[in-house]
Amino acid sequence: MSNDGLKFNTRRGFLAGSAAMIAAPALAQETAAVNSASTTESERDLSEVVRRNISSFRTLDWQPYFNNTRNGAILVDIDSRAVHYWSEDESIYKLYPSSVPLTQELTRRGRTEVIRKVEGPSWRPTPSMLERNPEWPEYIGPGPDNPLGTHALYLSWTYYRIHGTHDTRKIGRRSSNGCIGLYNEHISELFSMAKVGTQVLLI
Repeated sequence: MSNDGLKFNTRRGFLAGSAAMIAAPALAQETAAVNSASTTESERDLSEVVRRNISSFRTLDWQPYFNNTRNGAILVDIDSRAVHYWSEDESIYKLYPSSVPLTQELTRRGRTEVIRKVEGPSWRPTPSMLERNPEWPEYIGPGPDNPLGTHALYLSWTYYRIHGTHDTRKIGRRSSNGCIGLYNEHISELFSMAKVGTQVLLI
């Protein structure tokens, strides 16, 4: 393709995108607010955070954290912003970067388990989320605007999930209201391996 053709296609794409934004319905604009940069931490020096995350992003053994790997085991390390998975027979080990809660007040640690698996989840903000963000919609169905991404593992704690995200800026940062987020391709893989009853520990 010539440079002129490339410029034309780029300009046409920009204009189409701009027109779509102007014509976007109110719900789409509200869901954009849910997924906006304002819901993700800002760093003065992102390189410091990246260095810190990489230094602590390391493989781990399951033994210090679980008595066994029955039904598989998921370890969420909030400080290093990583999710570890071991299969029941220990033949599979996976390590994924994750998003974590925005504040310590929103953070929960301890033992739980997967109680439900949903592909194409819908999302409803909790009452406390709506109190903090009254402009947010009360419901978002499955799709590209959904804050839960393509898959969700529901935990035994009410409102807590390990889920995907369409907003890749959130991974590796404090950006959630309590849940743990993964890239969509990673949650899809974890979803295929985890089962109802898989044990989960958040540390």
